[in-house]
Amino acid sequence: MRMKIKSLLPRSLYGRAALILIVPIVVIQMVVSVSFIQRHYEGVTRQMTRSILVELQYILAGVDAAPTPEAAALAAGALAGALRMEAHLPPLTPPPAETRIGWIDWSGRAMAQVLQTGLPGLERIDLMSDPRRVQLWVRAGERAVEIEFDRSRVSASNPHQLLAVMILASILMTAVAYVFLRNQVTPITRLAHAAEAFGRGETLPYRPRGAAEVRAAGAAFLAMRARIERQIESRTLMLSGVSHDLRSPLTRMKLGLSFLPEDDDTRALRQDVEDMERLVDSFLAFVRGDSQEETVEADPLAILAEVAARVRRMGAVVEEVTASASPVRLRREAVGRALENLASNAARHGTKVRLSLRQTGAATAFVVEDDGPGIPAAQREQAMEPFQRLDSARNPNHGGGVGLGLSIAADVARAHGGSLRLGESEALKGLKAELVLPRSGRE
Repeated sequence: MRMKIKSLLPRSLYGRAALILIVPIVVIQMVVSVSFIQRHYEGVTRQMTRSILVELQYILAGVDAAPTPEAAALAAGALAGALRMEAHLPPLTPPPAETRIGWIDWSGRAMAQVLQTGLPGLERIDLMSDPRRVQLWVRAGERAVEIEFDRSRVSASNPHQLLAVMILASILMTAVAYVFLRNQVTPITRLAHAAEAFGRGETLPYRPRGAAEVRAAGAAFLAMRARIERQIESRTLMLSGVSHDLRSPLTRMKLGLSFLPEDDDTRALRQDVEDMERLVDSFLAFVRGDSQEETVEADPLAILAEVAARVRRMGAVVEEVTASASPVRLRREAVGRALENLASNAARHGTKVRLSLRQTGAATAFVVEDDGPGIPAAQREQAMEPFQRLDSARNPNHGGGVGLGLSIAADVARAHGGSLRLGESEALKGLKAELVLPRSGRE
């Protein structure tokens, strides 16, 4: 039951704040309506009924004192007419079987209670045949009298003006509260958008506003963002120097090997140098990340075609399954590098690679499949962690790798607010890797 109620509550801060605002207003209106309006107008009804009770007693006393029925009828008509009532002796209509009062006619019940207490001979009351009239059947001694008068003489009129003023005031105060609420929630929403964009590698202009607590959180976010940007810049400069220092001796080694006679030892050394270059590139790609690259509108089919062309040059059999697709905002180089890692892994562990694209209104998925041995379901999460090598049945970095291919692809997906999903290919029965990127910046 608690979970059911919780699921009905709004999830956003704005919705919950609005609910906190609306519920007290509604409760206050109900309390005021019941406690003040109803009780007040019931009291007014009782007071007005006591006033007319004296007139009814006067009419019945005159009827009871008349010596003959004819005189009683004349007395009843004269006295009632003078008091703006109608009296019939004998009654024109028979009394109902029971007193008739509407079930929500609270003022009518208060009036009936006063009349029944003040008129011992009162038999029936009818407030439903004509809502604007009160019909009474009373006995004055041995004589039955039917008396009618306007309902407005014993019931206070409905508080339309008070209700209208209360509703207008509530609407006005709700509008004022809405403006203040919006001014308080908007800075929090802007802070959330700026933090979410920074998580995707984008830097949105942001200035702390709102309440003191929100300003403090905004200032802390700006300080954190500045520190992270300085650290990224320092790391980028450091890696640039590391890259230069590592590549220089590798280049000299390749140059020296080119002057040596071509034999098995030379070819083995040249292969070792190429493996070292590839390892250095993998390390640098993993450590560098892609936060400095700007997002651009790109054609996902063009990226897929470029990756397919590069993998074909490795000697792999590549099948492209493409359809029309709309442009997507992403980091083009990073996505291309991630797809190339996935496709290269697929080519090393299978004989056929299948590249496809699936696009919905919420996300774009680049799919890479192969006909290799695949990765067991229990090891798929481990395979996406850095420096993780699986057994010989399926090593995602076979051939001198260090276990960074899937990790780099997963980092690229997370940097876009998406994810890397590993599964089993239905078409090729091997590994299926889906690089899912949300089209709206959120998955």
